[in-house]
Amino acid sequence: MRLLAQTLSVCLALTLSLAAPSLFDGPKTADHHVMEKHHDAKIDRCQGVEFDAIVPDEHGVTFFFKGDHMWTGFHGDAALLNHTYKELSHTNAAFRMHHPDSADHDHAFFFQGDKVFSYYQHKLEEGYPKNIPEVFPGIPNHLDAAVECPKGECVADSVLFFKDNKVYQFDTRNKEVMLRQWSHLPNCTAAMRWLGHYYCFHGHNFTRFHPVTGAIVGNYPKDTRNYFMRCAKFGHGSNDTERERCSHVHLDAITSDDLGKAYAFRGNFYLRLSDRQTDGWHAFPISRTWKEIEGDVDAAFSYDGKLYIIKGEQLFIYKSGADYALIEGNPKPLKDELGIEGPVDAAFVCGDHEVVHVIKGRKMYDINLNATPRTVQKDALLPFPRVDAGMCGPDGVKVFVGAHYFRYKSPMLLSHSRIRPRPQRISLELLGCDH
Repeated sequence: MRLLAQTLSVCLALTLSLAAPSLFDGPKTADHHVMEKHHDAKIDRCQGVEFDAIVPDEHGVTFFFKGDHMWTGFHGDAALLNHTYKELSHTNAAFRMHHPDSADHDHAFFFQGDKVFSYYQHKLEEGYPKNIPEVFPGIPNHLDAAVECPKGECVADSVLFFKDNKVYQFDTRNKEVMLRQWSHLPNCTAAMRWLGHYYCFHGHNFTRFHPVTGAIVGNYPKDTRNYFMRCAKFGHGSNDTERERCSHVHLDAITSDDLGKAYAFRGNFYLRLSDRQTDGWHAFPISRTWKEIEGDVDAAFSYDGKLYIIKGEQLFIYKSGADYALIEGNPKPLKDELGIEGPVDAAFVCGDHEVVHVIKGRKMYDINLNATPRTVQKDALLPFPRVDAGMCGPDGVKVFVGAHYFRYKSPMLLSHSRIRPRPQRISLELLGCDH
């Protein structure tokens, strides 16, 4: 654990790898957004989907849309669109308004043919739907995509509307429109702003672009399934390291063992910081190193020469070394070993301290690992509704939530603070990606 600060501080030099091959769903036609009859079919986005729209709500939860179906977040099954937005049969484009001085701030706008719908907290606003020119004068009907662009990233608070290879930049304050022709970009069927970067989705690929100039930023296109969703065992034979390092899907667990080896777990893979630290992080299937575990780890921590991995109601204890050997009698019930029921969200030990801090929901539970039997000694309410992962090292505690992590000087400050520190991007500032 003492080596963690050194091992994590040198992995920010790698860049994204070559683009994934294109498996485009088919040529885009003028009626590509027309509702498809999917009521009796489950759409699997891991098979390759050309999305109609991608939009976050006011809480930052990202929704993906295709025909009369939608997905919530970066993993999970499709659901019928009208179960959440009952007035919509499909959508051509959608975006979340960024206009702090307007009553429409954080409203989600959906476009269907020549109509626009405004929702807040998934409820249709009074007076909608309306004709598109009534709300967005100068913007054409039958759009392909839309994305918000706040002031500072664009010259003014704006919305970028896409139709064919034309882009209509709409100033939300003075309602003026500037027409741009970005023929170098693919025709975008959906567009998305994510962590201050802009992405055009086409087929099941995406391309990052500059919102003012339209210039393509980096080596694109890339396969959406590698970065914006969790697809089990997807990418066999592809570059697992680049996909897992630069994915925006949250981490499941993160830790380092007593030998200073750092690990981050996501789905069926784990990332390990190379022994040659300047080589950065590398991805491998979890079962390659911990053959008893298939994936979807809930939490992991190290103590007294052992690595503890929590999965559901079970605890796996491994002897740390050149290889990890499962200690005889494992796995064991989590309740029997730590005195707490699963599933849990995160767990970590600070240095040589004998206390493991286990996070479950909004609470952190302290358990003395030297006590017999082990039971919860105290609990504290955290300033997060839910945590994905946590770890502790010489530079303090890191709490991982979605695509960000937050740093606290100690577990005590984490449990007592009600003000969140500055969020830091996992992919950019910890794993060394450029987006």
